[in-house]
Amino acid sequence: MLTTVARASVLDAFHFRHATKAFEPGRSIPDQDFQTILEAARLSPTSFGLEAWRLVVIQDQAVRAQLLPGFWGGLTQIPTASHLVVLTVLRGEQLDPRSENLPRYLRDVRKQAPDRIEGTVARLKGFFDQDFHLETPEKKTEWAARQSYIVLGNMMTVAAALGIDSCPMEGFDLDSLEERLHGHGGFDRSTHAVACLVAFGYRMPGAQVRELRRRPLDQTLVGWA
Repeated sequence: MLTTVARASVLDAFHFRHATKAFEPGRSIPDQDFQTILEAARLSPTSFGLEAWRLVVIQDQAVRAQLLPGFWGGLTQIPTASHLVVLTVLRGEQLDPRSENLPRYLRDVRKQAPDRIEGTVARLKGFFDQDFHLETPEKKTEWAARQSYIVLGNMMTVAAALGIDSCPMEGFDLDSLEERLHGHGGFDRSTHAVACLVAFGYRMPGAQVRELRRRPLDQTLVGWA
């Protein structure tokens, strides 16, 4: 059970976090802290527990520079961030229940027995084709990207709790970025797509942080039923 102090600490992390536009150059996140952020990602929930996402960490400044031409956002964050993370997801073809990818994952990672794998695959087929109307590969890819945003939120919240700044980024030409990223950090655009990027580091000393402005809770919560 959370104590009053723990509840306050959780909310403090949310108030601390802001979309950092430029990080303090040369200041690196300690390895132990970044591993904690990665572990928060690994332990994040995803639909059906499929983990249809992967992380690519871009630390080589030359590779970061190759990514910049396709960006209209992130031009200051990418060069100065201590760690730059690309959230990638399996393309829809890889998520097709009739492919070999899902049964292999259920067997090797989830350790499911053959008869249970057959049942899980059947449920997934019904979920994709009927329940959520994810019949096409493109729709499955988009669904996987939605799962990755759970991971993104957890990473940024844990970072904030550790006093580490972050900035999520979607300000780029997707096709151009995937082409430039292909072959780096194990990214293969034939099997994976980019969902978003997130930069981690420390805000510049004396940086002005805008007041966090959100709707009041009585406008956010539509109602109880």
